Amino acid sequence: MFFNKNTIFSTISHPTLTSLKTISLFVFVLFSALIQAAEYQSHRLEGNKLVVLTDAGKVSLTAHSANAFEVFYQPGHTKQLPSFALMDSQYSVELNFKNTLSTLQVSTGKLTAIINKSPLKISYYQDEKLLVEEEVGLFLQDTQRGFRFKLQPDEKLIGGGQRVLGMDRRGHRFPLYNKADYGYSTESNQMYFGLSAVMSNRHYALIFDNSASGYMDLGHTESDIMQFEAVGGRTAYVVVAGLDYPTVINHFVEVTGKQPLPPRWALGNFASRFGYKTEQQTRDTVNGFIDQDFPLDAVVLDLYWFGNDIKGFMGNLDWDKETFPTPQKMMADFKAKGVKTILITEPFILSSSDKWQEAVDKQVLAKNHAGDPRRFDFYFGNTGLIDVFDNQASDWFKEIYTDLFKQGAAGWWGDLGEPEVHPDDSIHNFDGIQVTGDEIHNAYGHMWAKRVYENQLAIAPNQRPFIMMRSGFVGSQRYGMIPWTGDVSRSWGGLKPQVELSLQMGLLGLGYTHSDLGGFAGGEAFDQELYIRWLQYGVFQPVFRPHAQDNIAPEPIFHDKQTKDILRKYVKLRYAMLPYNYSLAYENSLTGMPLMRPVFFEDSSNDDLIDIKDSYFWGDAFLVKPITEPNLTAVTMDLPKGVWFDYWTDKKYQGNQSVQLATQLDRLPVMVRGGSFIPMVESVQSTDNYTTQTLYLHYYADSSIKSASGIMYDDDGVDPNAIKNKAFEKLTFNGQQKENQLNFSLKRQGHYPTMPAIRALTLLVHNWPKAAKIISINHKTIDLVEDKQTFANVSQAGFWDQESRVLQVKFNWSEDAELEIK
Repeated sequence: MFFNKNTIFSTISHPTLTSLKTISLFVFVLFSALIQAAEYQSHRLEGNKLVVLTDAGKVSLTAHSANAFEVFYQPGHTKQLPSFALMDSQYSVELNFKNTLSTLQVSTGKLTAIINKSPLKISYYQDEKLLVEEEVGLFLQDTQRGFRFKLQPDEKLIGGGQRVLGMDRRGHRFPLYNKADYGYSTESNQMYFGLSAVMSNRHYALIFDNSASGYMDLGHTESDIMQFEAVGGRTAYVVVAGLDYPTVINHFVEVTGKQPLPPRWALGNFASRFGYKTEQQTRDTVNGFIDQDFPLDAVVLDLYWFGNDIKGFMGNLDWDKETFPTPQKMMADFKAKGVKTILITEPFILSSSDKWQEAVDKQVLAKNHAGDPRRFDFYFGNTGLIDVFDNQASDWFKEIYTDLFKQGAAGWWGDLGEPEVHPDDSIHNFDGIQVTGDEIHNAYGHMWAKRVYENQLAIAPNQRPFIMMRSGFVGSQRYGMIPWTGDVSRSWGGLKPQVELSLQMGLLGLGYTHSDLGGFAGGEAFDQELYIRWLQYGVFQPVFRPHAQDNIAPEPIFHDKQTKDILRKYVKLRYAMLPYNYSLAYENSLTGMPLMRPVFFEDSSNDDLIDIKDSYFWGDAFLVKPITEPNLTAVTMDLPKGVWFDYWTDKKYQGNQSVQLATQLDRLPVMVRGGSFIPMVESVQSTDNYTTQTLYLHYYADSSIKSASGIMYDDDGVDPNAIKNKAFEKLTFNGQQKENQLNFSLKRQGHYPTMPAIRALTLLVHNWPKAAKIISINHKTIDLVEDKQTFANVSQAGFWDQESRVLQVKFNWSEDAELEIK
């Protein structure tokens, strides 16, 4: 049902959190007395949509897939905005419909909505299981609109995007207003990238498709009620269901959009700081990585590329030729070395910038009520805000990106895109609809990313865009957005919540969320252990990008020899793992499965696992526990059931227990699941030199594991249509173990123009107890050698390393191969 009372929230204005808390109890106590329920009048079916007419307006239920309903309440005389969360696609879902005296029932066969006619209220079922039900449906006042849902007593809720609140967000009330939280550490209720969506342990997700400033109350004010409220925006929500967490995620991205494959170089190492102030400093830094044998794929230029000071120059968006005299040659020189240049851009045009008058004349700025540019002051100066919703303004902005791309820029960094300052009364032009800053705020970064992504594909249709942005909305992943967790404190407190932040975002589609490695804000002196621990963690997160204020160098090459020697090995490990990591990217693009995965994926029946925020899975094979406290002599790892191996020593552990591991400065606690296939290569200086022609396939064997499988994805790393056009190769690995015998089936499927015809493959079987007697490949036995030197100098042989208990098999792999080891 939905309600139209004009008095309840009339005294509340955004963003007065204090006043909301003060009167919220009074509001909720009186709520039931002040509402008036909507009543069913008639209905009609329109393909995959059921339209219900009530005495308070229209309600439509649209099946966007067999597992997702969009519910759109449309009371009369209520301003609406288009959906931002959902893809603009045509769907064909056959609906089963039943009309009874008291209910309407509509079902896709997998998800069922039961609409109570009097009073109007909707409940959602998966088979016979109740997932979630409206308590009052839509409520509507002059200054507030939203929805209320019942919560089950044992229900846990993940979601809301970037917050430091713990994994289970039930019991919290927080703003839905993207806002910078400079220098945050172990607590934060409001951050850069909020998401108006939750996922429940009852295996559904709920999206509030509303871009306006608002709040989400997850059983805080009333323990059994989930409430979404906003000052305006679209009165719609989306229910998504699945049989388990991975399928909920899969169905979530089916309707909100799948993350395109990033360029492969996005998985490499970045040189980044706030900021490189001159061309010479930038050149020296890039050369320093190469000279000191650190792989490098990108250099990121902060705001000094268009001005020699922090203040006064934002909006120039053109090279400061005094400090960067030959930028095109610089970028070309970097490209020749395998290093791509990423440029920061912001949506603010300062009145002191070179482009201010042009922006005013071409009407590209958000306006005030008189139709003039809405000017305001913030940290960087007096400014206006580019209206990314306006087509004419966006065309002007896109011309700047096009010109910089032609000069040699390879990727874009969109900063301050919450926007960091966004007057409530700013007027934006969105498809001819005049909307205020408050109504559209949370979709600003989303629309900015959309404009940049579509423009990049238009000017370079054969090249994957790279777009790193700080803020967005539900569904921003479909525009290739790579978010980060903002200006985190450079402290142990800043490191602690990074796993939680990335997991929360990845569960709702934003699988490339990462942190400024080493911490960004503050820090009076170099803390070697903190820095090493943060960058070690970075090897097992989606993007490896140390970044910080430059009072302490964020790049490892500027630190002491011990620090460099430890971290050089980790950066090289990152590059050696590219086949594995790139395959995770492929899986994410297909299914939405995040690269970083919570421990509760292991057992969806154990709700206690939801609260774990200090360890996670990297893909399916690795269990990682970052060290987030100083001077520890040991850490505890909770191992899921099965067999696990210490990645560094191959020591075997039985699962379903807690184990103590002694700490070492050069060791991050990492376990490998028994039965895992991990494809790797030799490290390279840049992904420009990446090849899988020589491939190392690690397998972690145990007698308890009778069968196992794995995949590896390979393509040219550039083509944006590789998956769509099947321009890739998929390698599949299967293993069968019997007593004293292993059988492997290795298959190659697919094709792309530059793929290796033959791979020099080395299969490394960990935890193999003794030397093999017979090894055959496609029923032909191969030679067995007894020393490493001989093995290194032949192209096909078998060798058992008694000390490491690793059996190695080397051969040239050109076609499907069957291996037998006895």
